[in-house]
Amino acid sequence: MEAAIAAGHPASAAAGLEILADGGSAADAIVAASLASCVAETVMTGLLGGGHAVYWDAGTGRARNLDCFVAVPGLGAEPREPELVRLEVPFGEELVHYAIGAASCGTPGLAAGLAELWLAHGRLPWSRLVEPASQLARDGVEFPPAHASCLAMLAPVMTKDEGARIYSPGGRLLQAGERLHQPGLVAALEALAEEGADAVYSGTIAESLLDLCAERGGLVTRQDLGSYAARWSEPVAADYLDWTLLTRGGLSGMPESAPLMPRTRDLDETDRVLALVDVLGADGVEMHTTNTSVVDPDGNACVLTTSLGLGSGDFLPGFDLHLNSMLGEIDLVRGPLVAGERMESMMAPTLAFSADHLELAAGAAGGTRLRGALLGVISSILDEGLDPLGAVERPRFHASPGVVHAEPGVDEDALATLARNRTVRRWPARHHYFGGVSLVSRFGAAADPRRSGASSTLR
Repeated sequence: MEAAIAAGHPASAAAGLEILADGGSAADAIVAASLASCVAETVMTGLLGGGHAVYWDAGTGRARNLDCFVAVPGLGAEPREPELVRLEVPFGEELVHYAIGAASCGTPGLAAGLAELWLAHGRLPWSRLVEPASQLARDGVEFPPAHASCLAMLAPVMTKDEGARIYSPGGRLLQAGERLHQPGLVAALEALAEEGADAVYSGTIAESLLDLCAERGGLVTRQDLGSYAARWSEPVAADYLDWTLLTRGGLSGMPESAPLMPRTRDLDETDRVLALVDVLGADGVEMHTTNTSVVDPDGNACVLTTSLGLGSGDFLPGFDLHLNSMLGEIDLVRGPLVAGERMESMMAPTLAFSADHLELAAGAAGGTRLRGALLGVISSILDEGLDPLGAVERPRFHASPGVVHAEPGVDEDALATLARNRTVRRWPARHHYFGGVSLVSRFGAAADPRRSGASSTLR
């Protein structure tokens, strides 16, 4: 398998490739690419969010999951219900309900996760890994079409507080092809380079976060930050036809769904859609997420999925860091919220193996569409033999209760059959609603155009 990276933005992919070319490991590259995504993909993710990763160490033949997702805040404080701001966001033809505000912010985990990946598997100095993101923050970065489309929907959230200066300079929403400038991120990344992840948990950024929470009714406490730790665990193995997937469980649904996936290589397109539509279906709101997949020259692989949720609408003064909104994501709140415990997640960074050989390292963005997008692409590559880009670009469909959503190009005979007993909603164009997959495989690398992604191979 060639060394390569696939990410949610060309600048994120370029940052990871730069580190690979400098002799960095998959962990080094994923750290640099993720930090770059916290500059280039801030409508999807950010340093004050959380994520899940899987790491394959080719030398030891061992895979491990890393949980650096958001934790429930409130340690050391009197329990209280978060005071959330409710809003509706147009999403296609639907109004999606969200809850934001400083009280929707959970204890961030991404910085701790990046530090843990580097400590366990990194080679290059930490400060070197921060450099590409710092340069992006100084120069600004091109705003891609998928992000401009997302911003148009999320404007009421993204332009609150300091967000107005960032995303609607001069009172006009940032457009595709323009430059996204977030000068405060220069200071944030300088703090991260000098203080390491401690900047977020006990240093400069931590103090700013605690001050903002005290001012606006946020729930994150000093004890929350001081006690947070990223956690390694064993991945969950799931059978998929002739392959084994190493992934994570929880709300991802991957271990339950993968064994149900039918063989599709001998089906025509109509039968393929009908065979997959219910296996891949789910319901829920949109999560704003990004994914990066890396394989290094030694065969080590890492997949990292990160998110801010929708974002709370609050930005740290002087740092341009958007707070996460995980406590307001209704699909993630399952049962009572207990301070210090991890929140649930649908993220599913995944490795696919044939015997003992790594075939593919992949992950996806997209909330409840994430699992279907990821399994659809995996099936297209491993079972049907499509090239990675063809698999990622293939028209997608998603079944929610009573409604089948379909991109242009989904087989019309299949949709006509489905329309006999449910509503079929044909979307007018390819859309980030249907998830964003990025992968590196022995057949090549690819990143999702629905999220304006990019992939690069080390030469």
